[in-house]
Amino acid sequence: MTAALPTIADAPTILKTAAWSDYAMIDSGSGRKLERYGSYRVVRPEPQCLWAPRRSEGEWTGADAVFADLRDYPLPFFDEPRSPAWNKGVYSNELVQRWADRIADGDAFIMVTPEYNHGYPAVLKNAIDYIYPEWADKPVGFLSYGNAGGARAIEQLRQVVVELQMTPIRSAIHLPVAVYLAVMHEPVPANPDLFLPLKEGRVNHVERFFHELLWSARALKKARAGA
Repeated sequence: MTAALPTIADAPTILKTAAWSDYAMIDSGSGRKLERYGSYRVVRPEPQCLWAPRRSEGEWTGADAVFADLRDYPLPFFDEPRSPAWNKGVYSNELVQRWADRIADGDAFIMVTPEYNHGYPAVLKNAIDYIYPEWADKPVGFLSYGNAGGARAIEQLRQVVVELQMTPIRSAIHLPVAVYLAVMHEPVPANPDLFLPLKEGRVNHVERFFHELLWSARALKKARAGA
């Protein structure tokens, strides 16, 4: 993901959505996809996404995001002789170093996970545990699905990330079972209307989630710079 990102002008549009005129999905030319929400760009290896509503220009400007799929980082089970808290960002395993470098670049994170047997997958815990300073003093939000909307997996993750000196935001996105099952039977990308239950009703959960995450990202980035 070190290559320069293409612009909307020089990359072919592979998806047009009339209802989301500020949204575009374009081919990066290397098998990945680049999504654009106004000035908000998201690099993904697959053309699938959660459609988010347009936010104010001030909140989105300069907010770039990279989709990191753990399938692209097949880390071995943690077997290091000491805690990564003492490694100062240097790791002997090349794959772990690549993972650490990816996380070090981030100012905020969204962890997307299913819930299995009242918990989250071991591969996610392993990826979290392998590094330490790269996570510290940064905000994180969670999206989960499964029984109870993945609530138990998210509550367990909140406890874990606090130990990494991260700041979990209050809001989370819990995919209702009906939404999850409907999306499972859709071609990729799924019909964005299927996600409307997350945005309709008394609270727009997607809007509130991103507002909290971006606010925390800006505040903690400023704090880290002044430390």
